[in-house]
Amino acid sequence: MEKVYGLIGFPVEHSLSPLMHNDAFVRLGIPARYHLFSVEPEQVGAAIAGVRALGIAGVNVTIPHKPAVIPFLDEVDEQARRIGAVNTIVNDNGRLVGYNTDGPGYVKALEEEMDVSLDDRRILVIGAGGGARGIYFSLLSTAAERIDIANRTVEKAERLVREGDARRSAYFSLAEAEKRLAEYDIIINTTSVGMHPHVEAQPLSLERLRPGGIVSDIIYNPMETKWLNEAKARGARVQNGVGMLVYQGALAFEKWTGQWPDVNRMKQLVIEALRR
Repeated sequence: MEKVYGLIGFPVEHSLSPLMHNDAFVRLGIPARYHLFSVEPEQVGAAIAGVRALGIAGVNVTIPHKPAVIPFLDEVDEQARRIGAVNTIVNDNGRLVGYNTDGPGYVKALEEEMDVSLDDRRILVIGAGGGARGIYFSLLSTAAERIDIANRTVEKAERLVREGDARRSAYFSLAEAEKRLAEYDIIINTTSVGMHPHVEAQPLSLERLRPGGIVSDIIYNPMETKWLNEAKARGARVQNGVGMLVYQGALAFEKWTGQWPDVNRMKQLVIEALRR
């Protein structure tokens, strides 16, 4: 019998997840299908009950439901609980278990796409919202020397550092981070600044960027933001958000099926779709 997987969120119409997952199911010979489920915020509890009642094998969760699903699950992975958001649910014989593959997916994409070890690296994370939380807590599980947070609202960055590891992390305003930019090996934008349609905006100035470092942006529309273009012009290696999208999906796929999909194929499909 064909298993059912899917994505719950609001809205979900433009998601590229079905493209990635359905192709992987076919290529691995897994009898399954991935669907989109648009769930209004007040219906989250009913939707999770539906996952259980209908025997849906697993779902991804996207904005704005990642924190909201947690009270309705039987178990939440420790990392997901720490982040405060679930983006993957596994139906284990009626027991719903929540995970967060966003942060681990980002870290895996960074290491593999940029061919870099994070050991002893000094990293600056721009932003302190949901995207930053997943990435920050996942980076803390690496051997990076420092993972600092810069945010427009300094109090929010301070709160995140206190929840994380104040021994390995500091927090700054964006202006202060700009002054310190040359200290970092890797700079990561986790905000939506520069995303379509506001493509001229940049999260912070790269004037003091040290050449040879890595500048990464979780945005994938456009695939190369103005900020990444400037970083490249200043001698940095750059990475867009396609890798995070693909690897978080691949990690979810592995949790559901026990099999690792062809990430290069997934990435190719996503890039082709974005170009269209």
